[in-house]
Amino acid sequence: MDAAELEAPGKECAMVRARMAARAVTRHFESYLGPSGLTGAQFTLLVSLKSDPGATATELAERLAIDRTTLVRNLEVLERGGLLTSAKDGRARRKTLSKAGEKALAKALPLWRKAQDELVDRLGADGWSQARHSLKALREAV
Repeated sequence: MDAAELEAPGKECAMVRARMAARAVTRHFESYLGPSGLTGAQFTLLVSLKSDPGATATELAERLAIDRTTLVRNLEVLERGGLLTSAKDGRARRKTLSKAGEKALAKALPLWRKAQDELVDRLGADGWSQARHSLKALREAV
């Protein structure tokens, strides 16, 4: 293995670049979400459950493109924290926001909005539109 072979993954690899971007974006949003007590992943789950109350873990995992095992662990943390409720529906467990979950989301939304607006300002409206379309194309390509 020569130096040129090792240089290519760092410069060209879609996985490396996507993971670097994901970590940077997560740090940005979590720096704003901090006062809400939610992580970026928790915020995403609360938003998703608010828009689709009663979703199952399988439905959420598919919609959010998250490994189901990881998702279930995150849902359990939110449920133990009193932010979610769970109701058995046949073999499935349907998740909904509790009153505390609604309150946490309401506290986090304006913080998210500030983070989102700052990111769009940095990229510019055209840059954000291009980035959004590129991210969608990348996800659909794999």
